[in-house]
Amino acid sequence: MEENLFKASALYESFPTIIAQLPITLEIAVISAALGLAIGFLIAIIKIYRICGLQQLCTFYVSFMRGTPQLVQLFLSYYGLPLIIKEINYAWGLQIDINGIPAIAYVFIAFGLNEAAYNSETIRAAILSVDLKEIEAAKSIGMSRMQMMRRIILPKALVVAVPNLGNSFISLLKGTSLAFTVTVMDIMGAAKMITGRNMRFFEVYIMVAIVYWVCCIAIEFFIHYLEKKLDINERFIQSTKE
Repeated sequence: MEENLFKASALYESFPTIIAQLPITLEIAVISAALGLAIGFLIAIIKIYRICGLQQLCTFYVSFMRGTPQLVQLFLSYYGLPLIIKEINYAWGLQIDINGIPAIAYVFIAFGLNEAAYNSETIRAAILSVDLKEIEAAKSIGMSRMQMMRRIILPKALVVAVPNLGNSFISLLKGTSLAFTVTVMDIMGAAKMITGRNMRFFEVYIMVAIVYWVCCIAIEFFIHYLEKKLDINERFIQSTKE
């Protein structure tokens, strides 16, 4: 008897195992995004203020991270960082247990550094979009550089940056599907485990696609809500000025 080409029950059977690993996927995305946002902001500030030496280093870093595949960067993190830690142990007499570092830590680093390269350009463009007249006005009333950044520049830049940062986060969430290649049991890792048992590749990966799709739709709704919230705040600021 010929086996069914499509088995709908395999979709439902794979769902509990796949959805159980969703928290791992979301954890990778959120922590990597936070790391990328912090480092990206630092890089943007360095490039805006043209800090000698660091500016050239940041330019090289952004070029490298944007010009090489994310999978290659993940492998460089997973296989390269243990070698660096080993050399640090030897040079400084430390005893860092390389085998005790979980694989997901290398994933955080690889995805966070990759995200930082893209976020830095988004943040830099958003900061530079702030009207110079507002900055000059802030200077004229005696605001320090830190006060201007906190009260004037960042609130204005956030309105511009949110859509692009949201799109980057969606791309990052989808990019986490590479984490299983370094033994992290995320959604894709669960899918590989299931297909190894039942050989129903098509059905299982349809379920994986649906889970990612629903997550991305939820993020898009949140981004749209945030954009509307920021637009309201922006209109309120404009009305108070008038």
